[in-house]
Amino acid sequence: MLLRFSKMHGLGNDFMVVDLVTQHFAFRPELVRQLSDRQFGIGFDQLLIVETPSNPDVDFRYRIFNADGSEVEQCGNGARCFARFVHDARLTAKNPIKVETSSGIIELNIEDDGQVVVNMGKARFAPSDLPFDVPTMQDQYQLDVPLNDGRYQATVGAVSMGNPHCVMQVDDVHSDLVNQLGPELEKHEQFPKRVNAGFMQIKDRGEMDLRVYERGAGWTLACGTGACAAMVVAHKWGLVDDEVQVNLPGGSLTICWDGEGDVIMKGSAERVFEGRIQV
Repeated sequence: MLLRFSKMHGLGNDFMVVDLVTQHFAFRPELVRQLSDRQFGIGFDQLLIVETPSNPDVDFRYRIFNADGSEVEQCGNGARCFARFVHDARLTAKNPIKVETSSGIIELNIEDDGQVVVNMGKARFAPSDLPFDVPTMQDQYQLDVPLNDGRYQATVGAVSMGNPHCVMQVDDVHSDLVNQLGPELEKHEQFPKRVNAGFMQIKDRGEMDLRVYERGAGWTLACGTGACAAMVVAHKWGLVDDEVQVNLPGGSLTICWDGEGDVIMKGSAERVFEGRIQV
């Protein structure tokens, strides 16, 4: 069959978005891997799928597959593109919309200036929510990380934004140390389902730089849930205020959190092209 899709991106974090409300198809992991290939396929960081919800109180179901074919719980940049897609495809005229994910319900709103605001829900810190193999919940953890030239003791925060994140404060997000730590933290044995590894460089109480090594995708130009996780960890450590500009390689997001309520993310979502592919 010919499958319709859209290619979209949020700050360079790029997606293949497929409407499975009006089309019917079942993706296999090996096909996702083929399609994600940037030389022989369409090329993307994640595949986003729009489905009819199982919950009658929400508007859509949102599923996410990494480039390696693994299904994951949440993707913040993808959520903004999801909102833009369902409105552009006229699958709904509602604004805001509620969307179910495997980790809970999120609310998406397109503002008049085209920016998309996502209510990401509560940040969760219990180690079992990631999961994270530690005896007790703490604001900071020490991880023994293997590197090429020995071992490194990393001080990290850990939080679930619907998917697992560990966050580390660094002096330079582009350092050789960060480049080595990213893939090692992602597969660290204390994160049995792997983890998204974020490295934040605090500029002041309202701004930070961030790079994220994403679980199943590697270094990406932007990670929405990673930006939320970094802001939340920095807030808990007393480093930032309630609204922070998070600068990623692909652009900036605004993250708001008061220390107790829901985490709010605001940023862009862009459509690149529409296509059809034989599957």
